[in-house]
Amino acid sequence: MDKVAIVGVGQTKYERRKKDDSFAEMVYEVTVKALEDAGLTVKDIENVVSVSNDFWDGRTISSMAIQDACGSRHKDISTVEGDGLFGALYGLMRVLSGSFGTTLVVAHNKPSESRMPLITNGMFDPLYARALGLDSISSSALQARAYMDAFGITAEQCARVSVKNHGNARRNPLAHLPLEITVEDVLKSRPLSDPLKLLDVSPISDGAAAVIVANEKSAVKAKKKPVWIKGVGHCSDAYHLGDRDLARSPALVAASRKAYAMAGIKDPAVEIDVVELYDAFSYMELMWLEGLGFCAEGGAGALTERGVTALGGDLPVNPSGGVLSAHAVLVAGLARLIEAVLQVRGEAGEHQVSGCRTALAHGINGPCGQGHCVMIVGE
Repeated sequence: MDKVAIVGVGQTKYERRKKDDSFAEMVYEVTVKALEDAGLTVKDIENVVSVSNDFWDGRTISSMAIQDACGSRHKDISTVEGDGLFGALYGLMRVLSGSFGTTLVVAHNKPSESRMPLITNGMFDPLYARALGLDSISSSALQARAYMDAFGITAEQCARVSVKNHGNARRNPLAHLPLEITVEDVLKSRPLSDPLKLLDVSPISDGAAAVIVANEKSAVKAKKKPVWIKGVGHCSDAYHLGDRDLARSPALVAASRKAYAMAGIKDPAVEIDVVELYDAFSYMELMWLEGLGFCAEGGAGALTERGVTALGGDLPVNPSGGVLSAHAVLVAGLARLIEAVLQVRGEAGEHQVSGCRTALAHGINGPCGQGHCVMIVGE
């Protein structure tokens, strides 16, 4: 793969409700931050990829609300309706095409102005599954139960993920929900959909994020040392939940293997220093670690017992606090990429992991991780 880098990043603070900020104001904030971070101006940006969704925004052609705010006037702009990391993938492909030297990827979401159960119900088949009332929480509860039953994963092991990530968020000033909690607090929190409880589930957060993707010629002009995209992979599983084994994630296995092969990584547990993955629910961190090849199938639960996934442990996972601590739905995967970039730069502040040279970012699309994107970044 030709050399392509992330040269600028920007995020808002993630909050329960940004009542004083419009979509455009959030996007303008992160666009300016990313440009300043890269030492570039909007004139240096050759095209824009926006990540938005008509259902979440409550309008058709949702990207039109933010086109001026991200400086897309007289530029090619396209929209990805899904997770932000897939938007970064699209931005990468646009640069690799040779048509553009720089791409601004920007994602925004205000779930506080939406009805999450109704919107996420809309991602299911309209004839059979949607009428059952399935949404992101109830469908993920089905997956959590299937995974726990298949491999003997306990509620306590899942709860340790929540304790770790909310604790890590206390070192991240942009996180929505930094908490000092115990396993018992998680287990005693309000049941939502068995086996998921309130503290197993990510919060509803408003926020936005942006990255600037550049080819080698443009990247060397940036203010800071480029963080190179070493490898990327993406794969999707079957749409209908009944057509999939919910206890396993073969699409993630395939996506990660593609990314590792491209990056020349043979042993991810040894060669990757930090993992930022999409943990919308506590059990997902365990499932996705297995799919990413950091442990054997069903083996991630034991990692929590040894503290391996704790900040500063053998494999720091979500040192930022992850999605469990801030979930602006369409933004979350792009935030994982930004956190991975900051780790490689050594600019992650209080949640910086010492000696990070290579980091992994992960995003998902669709119910129960139907689609996965994995991106490896490094020096």
